[in-house]
Amino acid sequence: MDKVSGKLTVFFEDPFWVGVFEHIEDGQLSVAKVTFGAEPKEYEVQEYIQKYYYSLQFSPAVATVVKETKRNPKRMQRDAKKQMQENGIGTRSQQALKMQQEQNKQERKVRSRERKEADEQRMFELKQQKKREKHKGH
Repeated sequence: MDKVSGKLTVFFEDPFWVGVFEHIEDGQLSVAKVTFGAEPKEYEVQEYIQKYYYSLQFSPAVATVVKETKRNPKRMQRDAKKQMQENGIGTRSQQALKMQQEQNKQERKVRSRERKEADEQRMFELKQQKKREKHKGH
């Protein structure tokens, strides 16, 4: 049976608080980045997860190594506390976010190029029509 795991890291990225959702499924890591603004309280984060998790736009999947280990609950608590003190996110997560940004950038470029070509075509047609109207009376 395949294992699916998720992780949320909230950190301060000047001037806003940012949350990074990591989703690992079948050895593939996908990441979504959310900007919270002011420092979110625990209940606000919980509410956000419940309301918006399924509408998050995750990055394309990146291959990653998943370690299977049984861990002591107290050690997990200590690690969670230690992670709360650390800043930054994992490099794989950063790569996945960068891929998502690049993908969005390419889509935006394609849309703007199509819009520009459509505007140019419309202006050309308008000029041709005006030209025909000017020569109609002669």
